[in-house]
Amino acid sequence: MSAPRTDVEQVELANTTFYEALERGDFEELSSLWLAPLDTVDDSVGSEDADISCVHPGWPVLNGRGEVLRSYALIMANTEYIQFFLTDVHVSVTGDTALVTCTENILSGGPAPDDSDELGPLVGQLVVATNVFRRTDDGWKLWSHHASPVLAESGEEEDEETPG
Repeated sequence: MSAPRTDVEQVELANTTFYEALERGDFEELSSLWLAPLDTVDDSVGSEDADISCVHPGWPVLNGRGEVLRSYALIMANTEYIQFFLTDVHVSVTGDTALVTCTENILSGGPAPDDSDELGPLVGQLVVATNVFRRTDDGWKLWSHHASPVLAESGEEEDEETPG
């Protein structure tokens, strides 16, 4: 594959790299993908403006590198297996900011049974995500990640004409 040439291609690559690092449990690489206070291209932006944020499904808002990266360390330490199949990926770039929306089709596995070397049960989850990136001297870095679960249909259809 050739090197990405456009901003959209570069952001797509940064987004894919983020999910691949999470799948591999590579905390060092994942950490390097997040915006740091000194990463801003525009010198007029103060360090407080470079603060990162993250919302995992069902979690409160996490602000700052310490909280965000600690959350990923916890997720990696407590997840035996995780794989992301991204669909509905849309990238838009305006100046030094990029927005990626996508659907995360997540397959994850729990701990193996005590008497087995096999993976624990696999669980599927559907999540929609918004990832905001900022351009830096070192490429595109994550500024914010927000993921929300998609409510599954119960399969029970209600009859609107039945009094209730």
